[in-house]
Amino acid sequence: MHELILGGARSGKSALAEQRAADSGLSVTYIATAQALDAEMSARIAHHRARRPQRWECVEEPLALAATLRVHAAPDRCIIVDCLTLWLGNLLGEADASRFQRERDALLHVLPTLPGRILLVSNEVGQGIVPMGELSRRFVDESGWLHQALAAQCTRVALVVAGLPLWLKGAAP
Repeated sequence: MHELILGGARSGKSALAEQRAADSGLSVTYIATAQALDAEMSARIAHHRARRPQRWECVEEPLALAATLRVHAAPDRCIIVDCLTLWLGNLLGEADASRFQRERDALLHVLPTLPGRILLVSNEVGQGIVPMGELSRRFVDESGWLHQALAAQCTRVALVVAGLPLWLKGAAP
């Protein structure tokens, strides 16, 4: 089963994914897409690490998400990808402008073939005003299109607000 968990910053989306993984009874692999490029992001990463059980495997991969999922997905495994928003930002910032499309297409192609449980965490950024900058507008657009494509492929989709999940697709667990 594949699930997409969306929400704003500090909405509880990561905590929900972590609880869903813990409740699955499966071995858990946490794929972290963040890069500690400054002190504030380092603190955020440390906060996430402190919450996770030490027995969970952690793989840090900021760009090659589809290839990493292909390697780690298994019928007896639950994978958390946290988060697609950072992954998207990492790709849009790459010098090779075509890499984003290749990696996005690879993710959408591989996801339906993956065994086990996959929990995809991402920020819902499209509910505000249209950003003024070109790169910011592209980020919001690409994020929205990615979420739509993933939601079509996932069995369950949740929107988390104030720590409460609203199940948009599939039966509530």
